[in-house]
Amino acid sequence: MQEIETRPQSYLQRVKIINRTVLVLSLVSLFADIASEMLYPIIPVYLKEIGFSFLLIGLLEGMANFTAAISKGYFGKWSDEKGLRLPFIKLGYFFSGISKPLMAAFTYPLWIFFVRATDRLGKGLRTAARDALLSQNATPETKARVFGFHRSMDTLGAAIGPALALLLFVVFPKNYMLIFLLAGIPGIVSVLLVFLLNEKKQPSSTLGKGNFFSFFRYWNIASTPYKKLVTGLLLFALFNSADVFLLLKTKEVTGDDRLTIGAYILYNVVFALAAYPLGALADKIGIKKVFLSGLLLFAGVYALFAYAPSVVTIFVAFVLYGIYAAATEGITKAWITNLSHGENTATAIGFYTSCESICAFFASVLAGWIWGALGSATTFFATAGVAVLVFFYFLLADRPARQKATVAEA
Repeated sequence: MQEIETRPQSYLQRVKIINRTVLVLSLVSLFADIASEMLYPIIPVYLKEIGFSFLLIGLLEGMANFTAAISKGYFGKWSDEKGLRLPFIKLGYFFSGISKPLMAAFTYPLWIFFVRATDRLGKGLRTAARDALLSQNATPETKARVFGFHRSMDTLGAAIGPALALLLFVVFPKNYMLIFLLAGIPGIVSVLLVFLLNEKKQPSSTLGKGNFFSFFRYWNIASTPYKKLVTGLLLFALFNSADVFLLLKTKEVTGDDRLTIGAYILYNVVFALAAYPLGALADKIGIKKVFLSGLLLFAGVYALFAYAPSVVTIFVAFVLYGIYAAATEGITKAWITNLSHGENTATAIGFYTSCESICAFFASVLAGWIWGALGSATTFFATAGVAVLVFFYFLLADRPARQKATVAEA
């Protein structure tokens, strides 16, 4: 096995790693993200245009993201109970796809809240089931590449979407109805692609049925390595605020909306290009090594933002930030699925992603408070400092176990 991993891969070997299911799921994510990211820079402008206050916008986004956060674990556990992935994936992408054109149908606040909740519920429905299906189509030796390829395609959509949004906003200024309708096209394409897939029923979950929050019971049966991993990841998530703060700092430094959006597109392009190569590297030298390198990059990026950088430094930081994301996001899911129980894989993913999303919400609230009270430099330095602490946590987390193993062998 070691000899096979160290030899250069042939074209046929790569095809086996990125099989039909992985390719289709990655294309689904590509088109779904194009639809979502087409509206990312437009929704706040649209909401202000139809009379939403900043408070109402905040409540809307907070509610929508919380819906996605808390539902990921529930639907992940349900997927494991059924031993099926595709029903959740299909319905999840359908909800998200249909919500795009519905956004412009009415301007009533309750309707907007309903549509945004439907969109985020779709994300909650599909996330754990989709990642479990990706895991089923990989081996422990190829998972970083599989998840890296998926993240690469997903993030490519995140680069294409804002670019299309800018183009449409120039060609059809303030024609929100048309833009929302056009954003629905790639969303519907993503739904149709899912129907190209089929699956075999998997063994059912060993956790049994329960209420909406019963996925938290997975912690009781989770392995010690899984618990150590998730503890470190959630500590990091608790201080890793939303990318909007990086964009706010970029706008503050550049004073130009176009440069700000350009920096965001650059980040996504770098992320998309680097995700698969770094996944391949993780499969070769170890997931943990690549992940830790990504954490150090993250700390460096936030330190750069803390120093009131120039425009050039900002763009360098976004390139490094794209490499950090490629070294951690897909690789994290590969790591989690390697440590989870096979029949509870979606529950394990759902548990983590639910908790991570909730932590991310509090991270953004905390970052906003620090920024307002102590300034942006303190916000970024504090986040960089926590990233370094988490780096040492992972570096030292399994040292006692190794020492015991060495003593036992002696």
